[in-house]
Amino acid sequence: MSDVAAIEQLVKKHQQLKEEIAKVIVGQEAVVDQILLSIFSGGHSLLIGVPGLAKTLMVNTIAKALGLDFKRIQFTPDLMPSDILGSEILDQNREFKFIKGPVFANIILADEINRTPPKTQAALLEAMQERAVTVAGHHYKLDLPYFVLATQNPIEQEGTYPLPEAQLDRFMFAIQLTYPSFEEEVQVVKATTSDEEIIVNPMFSAKEIIDIQHLVRRIPVADNVIEYAVRLVAKTRPDGSEATELVKNYIDWGAGPRASQNLILSAKAHAAVNGKFSPDIEDVQAVALGILRHRIIKNYKAEAENITEEQIITSLL
Repeated sequence: MSDVAAIEQLVKKHQQLKEEIAKVIVGQEAVVDQILLSIFSGGHSLLIGVPGLAKTLMVNTIAKALGLDFKRIQFTPDLMPSDILGSEILDQNREFKFIKGPVFANIILADEINRTPPKTQAALLEAMQERAVTVAGHHYKLDLPYFVLATQNPIEQEGTYPLPEAQLDRFMFAIQLTYPSFEEEVQVVKATTSDEEIIVNPMFSAKEIIDIQHLVRRIPVADNVIEYAVRLVAKTRPDGSEATELVKNYIDWGAGPRASQNLILSAKAHAAVNGKFSPDIEDVQAVALGILRHRIIKNYKAEAENITEEQIITSLL
């Protein structure tokens, strides 16, 4: 199949996939869109939202609709790296045998990732970056596609361990979940307080998703679009020549080169699901908030004056 035909087929299947997810998840379209973009681009996502916004249900539904193996890990202060990765045990023949941990699945939900100490958070790093884990000197490859979806509660910071910048940077998107509208909440209450069971049909296979990830990487990009993305990221760095007054005043650290790579990759995916054969500047702008939000560090002045990351990024667009 040619790439043009593959993109046309992706547009159709993407629409059907969203309809399948919408059977369970009411509204939250922008959130679902960004999660799917990061899956099609081969990235990971961090979901930030207060309890009760169906973060876990959303991930579970998307995993079912994509036909992928799904595991949930509840992060707690006493969770150890071996609880995630797995461990070696002595079997009946006095031989060491490796028992795989929950990290061995296609989609991992790292629930409340900031509740666990850095040692355990770091156990996910190799899996996210290398798609492999090392236990007791042995290297184990993870099954592809591999996708980590972490959730974080923005209000409770007591007894939490904020994710280090190196780990935040591994997430392609940071996605903010907001409360549903009045009409959406009415629909949610109607749907979830009855005995009706909703069946979500798998729309893809693991191989199809890997093919889509390769297709996205093959999409050509004009030089001016790449330059726009790189310049946009450079504008977030307060000591750079491109920095605006707002950035110089309110930002301590800007985004690194991984942000530029992710902007282009997700712009390609955004173009593909919208039936375009090459991304333009509008595609970069469409994904910029989710990609840059967690990569810029505000200073105390921005906190004092209530300036948000979104305001700063929007001003740069």
